[in-house]
Amino acid sequence: MVKWLRNSKISMCILTILRIYLGIQWVLDGWEKITTKGGFDASGLIQSAIKNPVLTPGKTKAFPWYDWFLNFATNQGHSTSSFSFLVSWGEFLVGLGLIFGTFTLAAAFFGLVMNYSYLGAGVVSVNPTFIFIGTLLLVGGYNSGRLGLDHWVTPYLRSKIGFLENDINI
Repeated sequence: MVKWLRNSKISMCILTILRIYLGIQWVLDGWEKITTKGGFDASGLIQSAIKNPVLTPGKTKAFPWYDWFLNFATNQGHSTSSFSFLVSWGEFLVGLGLIFGTFTLAAAFFGLVMNYSYLGAGVVSVNPTFIFIGTLLLVGGYNSGRLGLDHWVTPYLRSKIGFLENDINI
């Protein structure tokens, strides 16, 4: 399956469609947050995630490391402006990267980081679907962005940056 995702022209077309779909979703979500009157504010979500962490069936914290991180990074939910900025612009830039097929794997990776962060905060929404698509894009490797600007960007970077010259095949 991995070999097919990374080498097949059919999978390249399927991955391109999935990549553009996911990119449009990220851009729309990010743009909505960027253009919100008064600016996007993640403080309510963060404070809710801190006060009501995701629990296991045994009523213990499911993601204690994530709860610690949120408390530490936001001063127990009192300093959330950096998260508000990172969420809005992160969603928008991940979407642009996916739509145009530029730094596709980095965009897919950071999209997955955001999706898992949302799940860690207890927000299910579309995150499982986005995680599934993002994982397919990552596994597809270069083939995910071949029908995009990565067709030109990746060979250029490989010629200029030594450690990128070797292509890892699974």
